[in-house]
Amino acid sequence: MIEWASPWALLFLIPVLALPFQQRLTGLNRLAVGQLSGMKASFSVWVALAWVPGALRVAGLALLVVAMARPRVTQRDVMVESEGLDIVLAVDTSGSMGQDDFKVGIRPTDRLTVAKAVMAEFIEARPHDRIGLVAFGEEAYTHVPLTLDHDSLIAVLEQVQIGMAGAQGTAVGSAVAVSAKRLKDLDAPDKLVILLTDGRSNAGRIAPMEAAQAASALDITVYTIGIGSGGSSMFRALSGGVDDGSLQAIAEVTGGKYFRATDLNALKEVYTTIDELEPSPAEVRQLVTHVELFRRFAVPGLLLLLLEFLLSATVLRRGP
Repeated sequence: MIEWASPWALLFLIPVLALPFQQRLTGLNRLAVGQLSGMKASFSVWVALAWVPGALRVAGLALLVVAMARPRVTQRDVMVESEGLDIVLAVDTSGSMGQDDFKVGIRPTDRLTVAKAVMAEFIEARPHDRIGLVAFGEEAYTHVPLTLDHDSLIAVLEQVQIGMAGAQGTAVGSAVAVSAKRLKDLDAPDKLVILLTDGRSNAGRIAPMEAAQAASALDITVYTIGIGSGGSSMFRALSGGVDDGSLQAIAEVTGGKYFRATDLNALKEVYTTIDELEPSPAEVRQLVTHVELFRRFAVPGLLLLLLEFLLSATVLRRGP
């Protein structure tokens, strides 16, 4: 990236670029060399080239002004000296997440689409944390292992669809267990699971509280989020509705918190709150290097002024 160390110096370009118009604007030409009014050039070619010294002067001075502003190429290298958190985002992909009871602007939008957008913002805000993705419905599985490649993670998150882990059930216990298994052997200072669902656990081979107690034994904190504003009777029948009590118990036994989000702003606030509760401990050092470019302008500028002086004093001399 090119930067200017002294950008204020570029203001001197204004009088430099005004030099060709000095006589017209002021009626005076103080920079002109005295000349004999009746003197005629011996060769027409020199008359045709009479403008060259003035152009060289303006170009040379302009290059010197640019050199004064000190253009330079700046490179910033970010070095992470200590690790951040390990976070697993567990997202419900059961059929009820297709209920469009959220609004983006005035457009009804389904729960999963809104959740993915807010989760992507959360990921972008934590560049030094390793983050993974678990999808769950009738079953649960690791969709993306923990990674610092957040661009790829977000790209995969965008492709998450309803029913990819089974559309007819919600295996909350399995989601907690799979997330904890992914985290248990890692050595980050803190390990988090952020589980988002709109239904009650009605599938899977492990009970939610059993999975939560196992996560607690591994020092894994689970934050739970219940999403949805109620929805139609069909979707309520499919999901069973949000089980606030169970989600709150899961969070409490692991030292986390339970949140309820019924609209887009509330969901954004939930992830903002979690972001504040769990600041990343990563220590980041930025190395900044500059490659100065002023010589590339100063040397040609001086050469142009020298050439202008030589031409004005010899073949393109305008006066005695």
